[in-house]
Amino acid sequence: MFNEQPLQFSAEGAVLHAIYSPGRSDIAVLILVGGPQYRVGSHRQFVKLSRALASANISNLRVDFSGMGDSAGELQPFYANSRAIKLAIDALLAQNSAVKQVVIWGLCDAASTALLYCYQQADSRVAGLVLLNPWVRQQQSHAQVMLKHYYWQRLSSKAFWQKLLAGGLNPLQSIKDLLQTFRQSRHTKTSSATTADTTKPATTADNYVPQMLAGWQAFTGKTLLITSGNDLTAQEFLTLCQTDSAWASCLQNATHRHIATANHTFATAEWRAAVEQATCDFTREFNPANSPVKPC
Repeated sequence: MFNEQPLQFSAEGAVLHAIYSPGRSDIAVLILVGGPQYRVGSHRQFVKLSRALASANISNLRVDFSGMGDSAGELQPFYANSRAIKLAIDALLAQNSAVKQVVIWGLCDAASTALLYCYQQADSRVAGLVLLNPWVRQQQSHAQVMLKHYYWQRLSSKAFWQKLLAGGLNPLQSIKDLLQTFRQSRHTKTSSATTADTTKPATTADNYVPQMLAGWQAFTGKTLLITSGNDLTAQEFLTLCQTDSAWASCLQNATHRHIATANHTFATAEWRAAVEQATCDFTREFNPANSPVKPC
């Protein structure tokens, strides 16, 4: 039986709801929810991660951002949740006085949110980041990934040619789509290698990617990156790291675990267990030898 406790706190006038799972370690994990979904997660992923952490004596909190799940308020874009993250960390540490540091865990745009938090806030309480398939969608990079991973796979697929010869596809439209994607992939991009201005302009859908980079560059703790082999979002992120020296440098300083067969949400028991184990092992690195943290 798991000891899971409901927790509430206010952010920007809205009451946010969370589930706290206690442990005895001095480090805890804040599980951020990417959207739009709530704290249970796809195929109960966040619940199972939380319970794996709790079984290892690692306290953790999973929270519904405003407008999602049980939380009040208006739904916010993923890049506008930094204030809620700070308050969630406040609530987590207030719940357990033994906790001194926090690891932020996020999948997809929640991983992006974690890096943006490091850009928008200087929070020494955050010792580690676990980033799964971070969202860095940009027109050019997305087009490059589509050309390399989607269209090439389709052209080399027997099922594609069978469908085409049977009249199940519109070849002119397919060619038009391919050419449009190619043109988008050739657009000159603005380099993201420059750290964001010290005035820290408001984060928007147009500037969140360079601000993610600035947050990663500013972060002095440890990072675990987990990517899926069967996921265009992960491929887009890795392509960015391959083509931009500043991103590549950040990745080089992180621990990278690649699960070649996994999909975006690690939807099988095997893939989920690999994520849980990697997260537990990473979190245990922050505890002394006599820590009450147990193996996962």
